[in-house]
Amino acid sequence: MVNAAIVILAGTESHSDTGRLVNGLEAAKEFDDNEEDELELIFDGAGTQWVEELEDEDHDYHDLYQSVRDEAAVCDYCAGAFDADDAVEDAGLVRIDENDGHPSVRSLVDDDYEIITY
Repeated sequence: MVNAAIVILAGTESHSDTGRLVNGLEAAKEFDDNEEDELELIFDGAGTQWVEELEDEDHDYHDLYQSVRDEAAVCDYCAGAFDADDAVEDAGLVRIDENDGHPSVRSLVDDDYEIITY
């Protein structure tokens, strides 16, 4: 059994950002497909901007996102800082605010999660 926390930090501005997103979602799917693994998928920082795009059924990576969406959460503070509040609310994703409005990386480490950032 593996505990993995995939953190998407890449924004939506460049082709390389899209590559980081896709690699992160593919890694998340790999963990999610293994029933023995525990997965946390967190959109943080500029990564919160992806929610609106990925919720669009016409987006190239919508289906990949949908395959791991049930595991997804969003940094509460960063959703506001990157103007993603409405998209996150519309999507109904969990907001994480354990550490001054942000996810608690320490808690994940304490729970034996490997943290992988994209």
